[in-house]
Amino acid sequence: MQNFIETEAETVEEAIELALSELQATRDAVNIIILNEPTKGILSFGAKPAKVRVALKENTSFTPESVLKEILTRIGIDGEIESSQIDGSQHLKMITDSPALLIGKHGQTLDSIERILNCIVNKNALVKKKVFVDTEGYRERREESLSELAHQIASKVKRTRQDVVMSPMSAKDRRVIHLTLQSDDTVSTFSQGEGDFRRVVVSIQNEN
Repeated sequence: MQNFIETEAETVEEAIELALSELQATRDAVNIIILNEPTKGILSFGAKPAKVRVALKENTSFTPESVLKEILTRIGIDGEIESSQIDGSQHLKMITDSPALLIGKHGQTLDSIERILNCIVNKNALVKKKVFVDTEGYRERREESLSELAHQIASKVKRTRQDVVMSPMSAKDRRVIHLTLQSDDTVSTFSQGEGDFRRVVVSIQNEN
């Protein structure tokens, strides 16, 4: 994945200014490599523009770990952060004496922390990164609980032959329900509603 942009112009300086404008950055915030000096050619034939590669400098003091640590400090919670890389994404585990406060009802507080963290980290990033946040293994437990619930609902739908409309869920939780039942040829799932009231409907498959 590229972490730079390349621009061309009549002069090196114009190419740099074009790149800075696209990145909305100042010169001291980037690294610049001149790929090609401009050439005039002969009678306008063979002329080539200047070409530069410009990349934002990595701010090591603005890492996901440091941002999450600052978020915890601002909400008055002491804790340590453990970081790991899984499938190209960064996973941060919060170790604290107050995990319930960080999780919230059905993980809503945890989701909010994760959303705020990603917004801050990716605000001016040339290459966007996905950061996942967890504490006390909540994400795995929640997924297991939702998968079990999905199977229970599917069994009820098969037994009664009637649709079941589940309670409103976050997009992340709805995805678990859909994925859990996607291999079940007897039932189908779809989402309905808007915003915070969006929910999953489990229905019997049409028998044609």
